[in-house]
Amino acid sequence: MSQELLVTPLHALHIEMGAKMVPFAGYDMPVQYALGVRKEHIHCREAAGLFDVSHMGQLRLHGENAAKALEALVPVDIIDLPAGKQRYAFFTNEQGGILDDLMVTNFGDHLFVVVNAACKAQDIAHLKANMPADVELELIEDRALLALQGPKAAEVLARLNPAVSDMVFMDAAKVELMGVECLVSRSGYTGEDGYEISVPADKSEALARELLSQAEVEWIGLGARDSLRLECGLCLYGHDIDTTTTPVEASLLWGISKPRRADGERAGGFPGADLILEQIKTKDVSRKRVGLIGQSKAPVREGSKLFDADENEIGIVTSGTFGPTKGAPVAMAYVKTELAAIGTEVFAEVRGKKLPMTVEKMPFVPQNYYRG
Repeated sequence: MSQELLVTPLHALHIEMGAKMVPFAGYDMPVQYALGVRKEHIHCREAAGLFDVSHMGQLRLHGENAAKALEALVPVDIIDLPAGKQRYAFFTNEQGGILDDLMVTNFGDHLFVVVNAACKAQDIAHLKANMPADVELELIEDRALLALQGPKAAEVLARLNPAVSDMVFMDAAKVELMGVECLVSRSGYTGEDGYEISVPADKSEALARELLSQAEVEWIGLGARDSLRLECGLCLYGHDIDTTTTPVEASLLWGISKPRRADGERAGGFPGADLILEQIKTKDVSRKRVGLIGQSKAPVREGSKLFDADENEIGIVTSGTFGPTKGAPVAMAYVKTELAAIGTEVFAEVRGKKLPMTVEKMPFVPQNYYRG
């Protein structure tokens, strides 16, 4: 018997708003609304889009050794993460593979961690198995999570509390919105400026309705969320990164903090460190994650095989769609390292045809994060 789908605190509102719902990571989630995926995508790039991301896991780590304990599981500097700042991280395994990617915020008296919905149970088990007795893991089950994204996001949210205007990319703060204490960070998975808002579940619908009442704001579903993040070169766990890909193969070197590298003050010490640090040193990996732009109009989907000009199979597409802002098919793929150079032409197999694509630098459209 199939398991019943979980719902977010905003489920009834999505239904009321005419969302098309689909199963995603064990939840019944909105894939699109009346606008449709393409118009939602463009709206988010031009104004402000509201996303329900309450399916993601929200956790707190308490205890003075929380940062040290979490740092032992990721190749990222958590110990020196300043209060009021957020950082991107990923759990690695002993083989150097990526177990999940996550966001970590230092709220001063605790660490606030957001993990992917599909990995939530395994991440909690992984943390429980590796946290010392003096670090408490708290699973937050009474909060929703909203993302407000786009060039008008700051203007919209500042109407509820002007203090959010002073935040810059990767800042996080406790902010009162409509009389309710929310945890707000300024970042986003669309490449646009914007915020994530952790709000008590019973207050989430009122906040969502208030934001949607602003002329600039539209609901955005999973469909446009995917095309937005893909245009901005951001990985989707379980597709572009997984337990079989190392951060070096995945071109995520920027996510490995200097203090944790071979010549850093706290070098290694995370699962798979020897292999990952060796790959950084030698650059010796057989494949790399690259961005591809299609030369025809046909989108190239996940799972499409890639070939060189001599019809040798050289890789596979891990994410692909038509990029509404780019105006061309965009994809991420793993290809043999020798074919990862910008400008290399490859061919994607789509319905028996070989469609030309070019390796291009990511992001495909500029990221517009607000850095002050």
